[in-house]
Amino acid sequence: MTFGQAAAVSILAIMIALFVWNRLRYDLVALLGLVAAVGVGIVPPQNAFDGFRDQIVIIVASALVLSAAISRSGVVQAWLRPVSPLMKTAGAQITILGTIVAVLSAFTKNIGALATFLPVAVQIARRNGYSPSRVLMPLSFAALLGGSITLIGTSPNIVVSRLRQDLVGQPFTMFDFAPVGIGVAVLGLLFLVVGWRLLPEKAAVRTDRPFEIADYTTEMRVRPGSRMAGKTVADLERLADGEITVVALIRSEGERYVPAANWSLGEGDVLLLQADPERLKQVIGDTGLEFVASRRPAEGEAKPGEIVVVEAVVTPDSAFVNRSLPYLRLRQRYSVNVLALSRSGEVIRERLIRVRFQPGDVVVLEGREEDVIAAMTATNLLPLAERNLQLSQGRRKYLAVGILVVGMALAVARVVPTEIAFFGAAVLVVASGALPVKDAYDAIDWPLIMLLAGLIPVSDALRTTGVTDLLAGGLGAAARNLPAYAAVLLIMVVAMLVTPFLNNAATVLVLAPIAAGLAQNLGLRPDAFLMAVAIGAGSDFLTPIGHQCNTLVMGPGGYGFGDYWRLGLPLSILVAVAGTALIMLVWPLR
Repeated sequence: MTFGQAAAVSILAIMIALFVWNRLRYDLVALLGLVAAVGVGIVPPQNAFDGFRDQIVIIVASALVLSAAISRSGVVQAWLRPVSPLMKTAGAQITILGTIVAVLSAFTKNIGALATFLPVAVQIARRNGYSPSRVLMPLSFAALLGGSITLIGTSPNIVVSRLRQDLVGQPFTMFDFAPVGIGVAVLGLLFLVVGWRLLPEKAAVRTDRPFEIADYTTEMRVRPGSRMAGKTVADLERLADGEITVVALIRSEGERYVPAANWSLGEGDVLLLQADPERLKQVIGDTGLEFVASRRPAEGEAKPGEIVVVEAVVTPDSAFVNRSLPYLRLRQRYSVNVLALSRSGEVIRERLIRVRFQPGDVVVLEGREEDVIAAMTATNLLPLAERNLQLSQGRRKYLAVGILVVGMALAVARVVPTEIAFFGAAVLVVASGALPVKDAYDAIDWPLIMLLAGLIPVSDALRTTGVTDLLAGGLGAAARNLPAYAAVLLIMVVAMLVTPFLNNAATVLVLAPIAAGLAQNLGLRPDAFLMAVAIGAGSDFLTPIGHQCNTLVMGPGGYGFGDYWRLGLPLSILVAVAGTALIMLVWPLR
């Protein structure tokens, strides 16, 4: 072993040990490893920052932006509402969402499928009182399992298919992977439904709701053409699974009522609603109700993303104290609307224009950012920590999902490279106003980007120093002395172990020729060995860095580097054993 090879292995081993130790930030460990690799000469200075422009970094950052835009739209939450009552436990959520993600991953990019359902998975987990860490890693693994079913499901399958064409003159077809892939995916999902208990319960970082606030009270009007016209109070409350309450109803003649569940709603009715912001956003999107207080800017008056929704607390010396909205005249003075009010320990049953504010009240303000800031400064309101509050999407509601679908379709059809498809989609959701620029930057997990950017050049040093060639030679020598089924199993296991540090497509490029050569030396057909390489390279369950899906859930799930093997190791063993058995059954060696 040369000095460069020893240095590459040693630095990577020390980094992994520090990741597992978890006493230093993982992004700092990656950057220290990069500095060490440059210092000993295994990473040339001109290549030190290749990680920042690697396609994995671009895809992960873009997927985080797209996921934030989809969460903001509320569309996926609406689609899943019929089955949401069934997802009261982590096991039920993994069963339903895991199956959906796995099926989608077979025909689209698995990271796109995961990014679509990531926000709703977090919301469902929190709503039902368990940590998102229980479900996000299983969903990532479900996406990887689903990708093994078809030719287009994951990059290793495509690369293996091309290599088979070079070897035998015919590539693998679209569903040649299905007999093995479906079996492995089904067994893997069955394991994940119960295996999530192996994960430690993490308190994931909550950027959307860092503190608890009592439900807001707000006024909404049944506008002409709303789907709630003619429906009952019970119908409206049922839309939000009973988590929104119609506190009062004001008819056009000005009479206020406490409505019964069977009361019908009519156009022009004003409803006093109590719910948390997520439920309010859901009701706005699903029913066509509108805020009574809201005055949208005229066409051309404001650019997309300029209108913000901000939470602020009424301080003891605020101009709000013991005063009502008509006296404050916020709309006339600052072009700012008060959309909702939250008062701890009290249900507001009066119309907002009649409420006299008290110290400690939390209000929701809407307007241009500069106008909201001016209003808060003048009235001495204290802004609360941001949680990306957004109560209305309007016509841009479906934009984010539509843009993501088009981007994934272009990537699957190989019209454009995957990284370009995801990056272009992320830029478009921001340019279209579906996600404000500030929220887009906030959505990117920058420590995670630093981790990838630092680790990628160090991992690539395994190839440039010849460590992978050394590994390949040893693997070929060991496999020649094994029975055929054991050689297939060994090839798959090595692919699983190498993929986290060598990129799954690079793993296939290194191991597939070795596997085919081994089959030729043994006088066997290469199909089973090539399939073992594809399954192994696509089954990266041991670390957060080998596949974008695992990286994507690291921040929202609050996972550490050492958490992945807890669930990933038994799943890897299951896939290796079951995958080998299915390969031997489906792909004859002679």
